[in-house]
Amino acid sequence: MMQLDPDQLQALAASVSEGTFDAAARKLHVTPSAISQRIKALESSVGRALVVRSKPVRPTSSGETVLRAARQLQAITDDLAAELGETGRDDGSHRPGAPPVVPIAANADSLDTWLLPALARVDAPIVFDIFRDDEGRTAEFLRQGEVMAAVTASSAPIPGCTLTRLGDMWYRPKATPRFVEQWFPEGPTPSALATAPVVRFDRGDDMQDRYIRRRAHRALDPPGHYVPGSHAFYQAVRLGLGWALIPDLQDDPETSELVEFDPQGAVPVTLHWQQWRLGSRPLDLVAAAVLSGAASMLDARAPRAGARTGAEPAK
Repeated sequence: MMQLDPDQLQALAASVSEGTFDAAARKLHVTPSAISQRIKALESSVGRALVVRSKPVRPTSSGETVLRAARQLQAITDDLAAELGETGRDDGSHRPGAPPVVPIAANADSLDTWLLPALARVDAPIVFDIFRDDEGRTAEFLRQGEVMAAVTASSAPIPGCTLTRLGDMWYRPKATPRFVEQWFPEGPTPSALATAPVVRFDRGDDMQDRYIRRRAHRALDPPGHYVPGSHAFYQAVRLGLGWALIPDLQDDPETSELVEFDPQGAVPVTLHWQQWRLGSRPLDLVAAAVLSGAASMLDARAPRAGARTGAEPAK
């Protein structure tokens, strides 16, 4: 039976989070040699290399699995200390009496619409450490052990985690009336989509390109803007810089100043909540708030008649 030493696991977690053995040693108040020896001993115990000794230190694929276990063990220890009334930890990572930290990964559109109001309903002193990325990539933070939970488009459960469907965010192709009149006088034809400026969130955002391929039946390369901020992205479309797929939660179809130039182009993005399969009171409180918030905000609008319903990734 494999026996894992808590000090060795702590050294692994600190090395990855701090980036170097020297920084991990300062955090844990030991020598860099002690960090190196603990990690070597841990690698001997599991029979695999766990880190790439680069700058910064990176976990191997096996290291990611062990790192996740290390951080889960630390979370259990923190919960136990809180229940026993202990204040802080010897490694200096928590100030005396500080609230527990719950790291979460989420996509920009969720953060800008429904997620933060949901987190604000948590009735306990909890600090959130939020990692932002495309919802198609947020699961990687969870897989690597960097976060305890993630809002993700991935429906494949990560080992050691639970999976709960949150609901759909609906996106619609929109632009200003003037933009539509200028660029789409005959609708979103292939020739119009090839020339009309488009707004993309970043270079990993291919939602607009997926829509173009589906509508034009081939890939096109229109001129485009990159605007890496959910509110700024929306503002770029409102200011007429280009067209984009806009979430209903950000721009209500009933009151919008923008024009939905392809009523059959609505796209649902199915979101899930994945979290550590771990008995943690702070994590349970956060999960309850997120699930409640999603239930009241997602799937709020059915697609319009004739709308397509093939799920797509989004920003």
